[in-house]
This record gives sequence, C-alpha cells and structure tokens, in this order.
Amino acid sequence: MQPDLATESSAIAAAKPDLIVSWFWTKRIPSTILTIAPAFGVHPSLLPRHRGPDPYFWTIDRGDTISGVTAHVLEPEYDTGDILGKKRLAVDPSWNAWTLAKKLDTPSIALMREVAMGYAEGAPPECVPQDESLATLAPSPTEDELELDWNLAAIDLARRVRAASPYPGAFAFIGDQVVSVVRAEPTDRFPRALAVGEAAVEAGFAVVRCGAGALRLVEGRYDSDDGETPLSASKLANLITSMTAPDSIA
Repeated sequence: MQPDLATESSAIAAAKPDLIVSWFWTKRIPSTILTIAPAFGVHPSLLPRHRGPDPYFWTIDRGDTISGVTAHVLEPEYDTGDILGKKRLAVDPSWNAWTLAKKLDTPSIALMREVAMGYAEGAPPECVPQDESLATLAPSPTEDELELDWNLAAIDLARRVRAASPYPGAFAFIGDQVVSVVRAEPTDRFPRALAVGEAAVEAGFAVVRCGAGALRLVEGRYDSDDGETPLSASKLANLITSMTAPDSIA
C-alpha cells in the first residue's frame, strides 16, 4: 500500500533528504514535499508523449514503434517537468501492455541511477523543457474504449486487444456473455457474406467481420461468480457455433 504523502511531509522534511526520487509513482506528490529537496521521477514513456497513468496502453494502441523512459523534474502537474534524460526502446509488434511494462523496467532503473548519481556528484543533468506542442495524454482507458468496436479495422482492434491485455482486457458480447479478448489477430480468411459485427468459425477459429478485414479470436476469458474462466481458441469457436450462425456480436 502506498503511504499518504500529504501526512508524511513533516517526517520527510525532518530527514533532510538531499534528493527525492520517484520511480513509476502513481499518485500526485504534494507540493509541500517537492519543495523539500530537488525531486525527479522516471516515467514509462518518451515525454511529452503519453503523459498520465497508463502510457503502456496508449503506446500499444497508437502503434508506436519506439517507446522508452524519461527522467524529469517533478512538478505539481503530472509529467510536465523539465527532462533530465531518456532511454529508448524499440517496441516489438507482438508485445502486449504487460510485456512492454516489463521490458521498460531495466532501462528505467538504469536511468534513475544515472540521474541520481549526477545529483550525488554535484553535476545533475541539464534541464530541457518539454515541447508542449508534442504532448499527448495517457489516461486510464474508459469502458467505451475497451469495448471492441467492430466498425474499426481489424488491425486497429488487434492493437487494442494487445494494449488492454492481460488486464483490464478489451471485451465484446458474444450473445449475452461478456468475453474479454486476450489475444487476437487480423485475418483475411473469413466468409465474405458476413456483415460487420457478424461472426463465424473459419479454420477452427472464431472470426468477426470488422470495418476492414476480420479479427481472429485466439484467446479470451469470462468472469463469473466462480472466478475467471479461460477460453481457448476452440472454446471461443464453440461459443460461436452454439449460436445461430452467422451471428452478430454486439
């Protein structure tokens, strides 16, 4: 559990720190703490792109080919302070949000140590103001954004599935069942008679016609009173065949 920093500012000030460091801290740090000592944080994106609590989701969803981590001066507003350093990482197109998060751990710790060492040696990195014209936001995705919109292109929906995987998960209704789609891929193999949002089974996979192409459902899950139930590709196909084929997915 993260402590309530607002109630700890006096204790932190009494410790007389030389430097305050935040590593992927998810709550706002009060101004009363930021004035105690120089303060910097490390954020899992290349600021000013993807400011906010969920840069992993938006990095994948927007199809970024390069991501990374940024050390920046902590300010009262999230992720807006001067940049102290960056490390870049190529994004593999097969990664989901969890994979990206794990891949950024090592460079983020390395950058944190490098910047902290600069302060310790009396030579902190140069402060470079962020270019506000390049700023984008990375809020937590809404339920509307997580629900798969079959009017979109299959390639975009496949990215959204990866961006939300494994949690919170992009979802769709199959009949009356809410299904979180954990893995999916675009495909050109689908019955051409399908309308957008209609589903069928092709080569053993459930496929859904999209605004462009179709989405093959590879893995999913659904929640019940008994907990999570994983859905393999064959089980997803069985859900479709248990309905009147072809059937619409909301």
